[in-house]
Amino acid sequence: MSADAQILRVFNNNVVLARDASGHEVVLTGRGLGFQGRPGQPVDPTKVARVFQPAGTPDEESFGALLADIPPEHVELAADALEWAGVDAGVTGSGKALGSLVVALADHLSFAIKRQRSGIVIEYPFRGEVAHLYPDEYASAGRVLARVNAGLDLPLPEAEAVAIALHLVNASFARTDLTSTQRMTELLQQVFAVLEASFARPFDTNSINAARFVTHLRYFFVRFERERQLDEDKEVLGAAVRTAYPEAATCAGRIRALLELRLGQPLTEDETTYLTLHVARLAADDRKDP
Repeated sequence: MSADAQILRVFNNNVVLARDASGHEVVLTGRGLGFQGRPGQPVDPTKVARVFQPAGTPDEESFGALLADIPPEHVELAADALEWAGVDAGVTGSGKALGSLVVALADHLSFAIKRQRSGIVIEYPFRGEVAHLYPDEYASAGRVLARVNAGLDLPLPEAEAVAIALHLVNASFARTDLTSTQRMTELLQQVFAVLEASFARPFDTNSINAARFVTHLRYFFVRFERERQLDEDKEVLGAAVRTAYPEAATCAGRIRALLELRLGQPLTEDETTYLTLHVARLAADDRKDP
């Protein structure tokens, strides 16, 4: 980091927002980097440990605030594990994306470490699916977890590799260009319009249940772009789901037609079955929300 960098905002003693010599806003971390710092002051380059230029978000201040809320040792743990495991441009797309991935992973690890110390066990039911759909990311996640555990007194369970793999998948999805991102955003809006028309009521798009539904759709878009749709010939399951949730199945059929029209390719029956399950859960849970 050049000595010409200037502090724009101090988040805490270890995290600052700065403008580098090229005029770009960056988030910097380092022990004591922000101590007694003021906007306009030069950055001490000898204290800079990490430079983050987040990708996928225009809001560096929000990124910096999130980073400031994570213990510095967990940020270093995540960064070191990703580098040691060889997770670089092949997964993240660019150095900028790597910054966002480090923070997302550090935030997850920090919470996982707290859970482990408190004896709280989290089960990840989609281990088989993740390993099958994203074998490269799952293999990388195993290496990342091994490196993380080497630095912990109380190792995290092997199941955490599932969550880490999904972070790697998200990072690769962030690699898409602006046109793809805009298309996805428009599609998500249209999907919720179909939902509201099908059930004749509004849905709170800011609810946790809606966030889960959106996450499912985002992973679907990743699978679709990689030509890895779910296709395991589970017609018996599909028939049972349609019988159990006829209203959700009708809605899912409409969403399927929308996606096929906009994406230009057919969806598999298995994708439609899982879409039906998510619609059913969203519709049922949304009715319970205050």
